Amino acid sequence: MTSHLATTAIGWIWATIAIIWLIGYATAKSNARTVPLAFRVFNLALAFFGYAMLGTHWFARGWLSLRFAPDSAGLRMAGVAITLAGALFAIWARLTIGNNWSGRPSVKAGHTLVVNGPYALARHPIYTGLLTAVAGTGLCVGQWHAILGFFLIIAALAAKIGQEERFMLQTFPDSYPGYRRRVKALIPGVL
Repeated sequence: MTSHLATTAIGWIWATIAIIWLIGYATAKSNARTVPLAFRVFNLALAFFGYAMLGTHWFARGWLSLRFAPDSAGLRMAGVAITLAGALFAIWARLTIGNNWSGRPSVKAGHTLVVNGPYALARHPIYTGLLTAVAGTGLCVGQWHAILGFFLIIAALAAKIGQEERFMLQTFPDSYPGYRRRVKALIPGVL
């Protein structure tokens, strides 16, 4: 797989995610409770910076432009396949949660606890899928700026998970603790 073809494929995958997320904003229930604006701004800035480091060449300078993996057609193909698998998992989770979804940690009006589909495998399967897609994109890019972007995205998602866990424990004090014991946060049976 040529570098141009891999970059184009990954671009289309991420564009598809963005379109589905934008549609989700229009169809989501209204927020009953959400995180403070300062948390939201900081978290968005961290995620944006991470995605910019991952998916652009703005940061491909000095040691950040060095490769951590060889530039090969096989690795590019694997990167595209991993990105696609992660995107499909995240989209499945996004569609499963339906109008309970939000781009920020929040509790929706009439919020229901979703524990089926990908939510039976991980409590935060959208993040599982996104991190898998980010890892695939990083493998395809193969430069250290992508690795640094990956870790910034992990930090942004970890902060969101902490807030979401707090909201779910407050909103579903009888059912969420049991669900939390049964189902791992991100990686089934591991983490």
